[in-house]
Amino acid sequence: MNRRHFFRSLSLIPAAGLRAAAAPVARPNIVYILADDLGWGDLGCYNRFSAIPTPNMDRLAREGMRFTDMHSPSAVCTPTRYGIMTGRYCWRSRLKEGVLWGYSPSLIEEGRLTVPRLLQQSGYTTGGIGKWHLGLGNAEKVDYSQPLRPGPADHGFDYYFGIPASLDMDPYLYFENDRVVEQPTSATKGSNSPRGVFWRGGDMAPGFRHDQVHQTLTGKALDFIRRQSSKPEKPFYLYLALASPHTPWLPSPEFRGRSKAGDYGDFVAQVDDTVGQVMKVLEEGGLAAHTLLIVTSDNGADWKLEDKARFAHLANADWRGEKADIWDGGHRIPFLARWPGKIRAGSVSPQLGCLTDLMATVAAILGSPLPPNAGEDSYNLLPALLGRDRQPIRQAIVHHSNQGVFAIRRGSWKLEFGLGSGGFSPPNKVEPAEGGPAGQLYNLAEDPAENFNLYQRHPEIVRELTRLLEQYKKQGYSRPM
Repeated sequence: MNRRHFFRSLSLIPAAGLRAAAAPVARPNIVYILADDLGWGDLGCYNRFSAIPTPNMDRLAREGMRFTDMHSPSAVCTPTRYGIMTGRYCWRSRLKEGVLWGYSPSLIEEGRLTVPRLLQQSGYTTGGIGKWHLGLGNAEKVDYSQPLRPGPADHGFDYYFGIPASLDMDPYLYFENDRVVEQPTSATKGSNSPRGVFWRGGDMAPGFRHDQVHQTLTGKALDFIRRQSSKPEKPFYLYLALASPHTPWLPSPEFRGRSKAGDYGDFVAQVDDTVGQVMKVLEEGGLAAHTLLIVTSDNGADWKLEDKARFAHLANADWRGEKADIWDGGHRIPFLARWPGKIRAGSVSPQLGCLTDLMATVAAILGSPLPPNAGEDSYNLLPALLGRDRQPIRQAIVHHSNQGVFAIRRGSWKLEFGLGSGGFSPPNKVEPAEGGPAGQLYNLAEDPAENFNLYQRHPEIVRELTRLLEQYKKQGYSRPM
């Protein structure tokens, strides 16, 4: 990709203002599609050089709004999902870095307000389909023969059907509400070939098939929407957390060869098809005109140097790094939103945003102020969605890598508290040289690819951003109270 063309259309604006006010609006249905490891550069509407056809997500961008500076709070999945659910950075929880596993206990604290609970309290029917990856139960190791409590039902979901963790983590099974559909009485040796067709060995339900999970979750989501179409007077929330295009890359036969980026690209094309199916069923049920539809990703793509060498495709576009990294490739993500009559078609927002902002945005839609002990790191993006933002909404955003490296971004300045990627890209850790910088400082307005470390050139900015991060940590919140 030509780097000059890639960055020409981006507008990085200062983000040093407080949350903009917005009046409550009519309550829409909300469908939130969270792809797993989908990259910024995978979508044609973000990257005209993409080797993957994404006609449905491109259509969504034409009919709604595309954010160019949206980020996941973490560069890996569990912490991001915690942030989406709670509006709180996950490093404030017991999980300080990394991810949970398939037998991990529940991460969301008892009594903590979640997005589905907030909507449930306002009369919404709440449904969740897909990858949970936030722990189940309260035992040190989950016993899947027992009711899975606490779980989604304890955090605001009227209905949930999904898998416990990532599709490459055992146990491999489906659960519905608080019960396993089929016990993991079988096992798999796992897979590690070819590239991307990877899952760990472990317990598995006899009828579970990795290559059917995407289709199963899509079907369950469509069924949920169809059920709601018979009750148009009652708004609903659907959280569709796809397990794709995360490994294992297992596109269905009809999608093989759709892209010029191998199994991964074909799997992304299948994700795009699911978005199209959701859009179609909303239209068929007469729901599209009254639905806020959001499509995004939990972190950057797992697209390595070997993949770049093999295919003429940049899954994370020209952002430096990949999934798990503290560099922007780890956490800058696609974010599309359509809300007919509210969001202007074909609009683009340069607002700095974070997936933790869902809670405050939903609260603004409902006209329900957040209590001080909820959504501690959530800002209201409704003014941006409605085209009423006249100033930056976020004061700053805190990023977190897989290995626990922090970064803080305010305006165009991004400070990273360590050398190296802090994630999957080599080198993931670099010891400071004598007399050299202890961290990384980039001016993204002038250097969006994070090539020129200004840490030693601007010690005053390093001090100020360090002070702001310490303030956020000490006070326990970052949003305006």
